[in-house]
Amino acid sequence: MIPRYFVVAEALHAIQNPTSAEKILLLGERLDLGPQARVLDVASGRGGPALLLAERFGCRVHGVELSPEFHAVAFERAAAAGLGDRVAFELGDGAQAVHESESYDAALCLGASFVFGGLADTVDALAPAVRAGGYVVVGEPYWRRLPLPENYADRDEPYTTLEGTVAIFETCGLPVVSVIASSDDDWDRYETLHWKAVETWLAANLGDPDAAEVRRRHEHWKHNYLRHQRERLGWAIFVGWKRL
Repeated sequence: MIPRYFVVAEALHAIQNPTSAEKILLLGERLDLGPQARVLDVASGRGGPALLLAERFGCRVHGVELSPEFHAVAFERAAAAGLGDRVAFELGDGAQAVHESESYDAALCLGASFVFGGLADTVDALAPAVRAGGYVVVGEPYWRRLPLPENYADRDEPYTTLEGTVAIFETCGLPVVSVIASSDDDWDRYETLHWKAVETWLAANLGDPDAAEVRRRHEHWKHNYLRHQRERLGWAIFVGWKRL
């Protein structure tokens, strides 16, 4: 279940990760997408990357999303963009979804490796659905610099360095052939949209039973970002190649 906090905090996000439309389109180029390509997008959220890729490259995208709120927005956005014939969004648990073997040219999980329990499990879960010569793509945080300060509130997050993240992919048998890293601007846009969405929602929902918890999470993550995360935590899209 997606906590209500994220439904509130990401209400303004077209892309629910610290990246940009330009970098998602660069990803499409790196994946050699075209009108014949089939793409799986696990944890497709509000549909941002799927819609960008389908519109620019003409590929077909199958998204799987657990949150009914996010799924509904993605469905509406696809219809409004006239992409309903190229993009399909399934409501369900991506970890439980069954996919025909080697039926996709690329399988994506952007910023949601927790769906499968971690990065290595995500790579292992997605690889069988991808044809030989295709790609497994994961958007994943990594530590820019170690050691972490003792007062870093989220120091126990299960991330490693940039080199270590690539090593996990390659230990799973997929050489990493592209890394598309986020900039400080990408991070600021992503994080501060949370701030705006949450503050707007709180002002309009003072009596909501979840308001105190939404406020607590908001203040925790805002201060952690300003104190440590902006400097210490990176995020990138890692592209692993399923060898021919």
